[in-house]
Amino acid sequence: MNLDQFQAAIERVSGEIGKVIIGQLDAIRQSLVVILTNQHALIEGVPGLAKTLLARTLARVLGCEFNRIQFTPDLMPADITGTNVFNLQRNEFSLIKGPVFTAFLLADEINRAPAKTQSALLQAMQERTVTIDRETHTLSPNFTVFATQNPIESEGTYPLPEAQKDRFMLKIAMTWPQREEELDLARRSLDEHAPEAVLRRGEVQQCLSQEELGELRSALQLVQVSEQLVEYAVEAVRRTRTDDNILVGAGPRATQALLAGSRAWAALSGRDFVSPDDVRAMASPALEHRLLLRPESELEGVRTGEVLDRILHEVPVPR
Repeated sequence: MNLDQFQAAIERVSGEIGKVIIGQLDAIRQSLVVILTNQHALIEGVPGLAKTLLARTLARVLGCEFNRIQFTPDLMPADITGTNVFNLQRNEFSLIKGPVFTAFLLADEINRAPAKTQSALLQAMQERTVTIDRETHTLSPNFTVFATQNPIESEGTYPLPEAQKDRFMLKIAMTWPQREEELDLARRSLDEHAPEAVLRRGEVQQCLSQEELGELRSALQLVQVSEQLVEYAVEAVRRTRTDDNILVGAGPRATQALLAGSRAWAALSGRDFVSPDDVRAMASPALEHRLLLRPESELEGVRTGEVLDRILHEVPVPR
């Protein structure tokens, strides 16, 4: 698949997603970046911004199996991975697969469950395998986690461990729609064109087969990344480890995420090369959730995004 075919496929995918999701263009593009790089995403936003609907729509358009887990304080690891149950008729144990055995998994309100339950996803996200009673099972090669969380409500929540946040390639921020977008949504909700109804009736068509999705991912290799851009990305990540406002900077996995995301962003923009603007576009979603500010900086009102913007301006831009 060449880049022209890549663009044609992405346009078809975007058109089908647009039948359901109104606005949220950055969130849609960043979600496609995660899928094209075969990684995972943490979607953050207040209730009602279509976080769940976005994940369901992506699964429908890309022809991928979809499961959803509603994370709650009493959720147990076995509720995610599955368990072996003794079958009296066969006189043997049978595996009851959990919802993790899918292609697209929505971990809804992931920070509602304690760390023990959240950790049930770590092996699946990193290795695409699950170990149940000392037996390892292989998951789908397209296994992707879309985890959602509410950035405002903190009562009854458990902060994600740093090790788990590092497994998410991007943190996708979904914000309030523009006025015209919300007006469009309100009008459509009054008739049969309501987004949920459109998806429920099956009016959203599958655009890609599993083979074509693999070809799209392979096409990213056609996007060139210069040595100067690699050095620019590495230097930006390394400066997060020495900045006076940051207690814990981004690690090497963040560098990989930044470069892979920049390449996919360039391809979605219709270019066969990565520019400094692509790196800047991916810097906040790829790095911000991996940084931990010093307590004194937080007390002074310093924000992670502001520190990251300053670092990107301090690093010399390649010409």
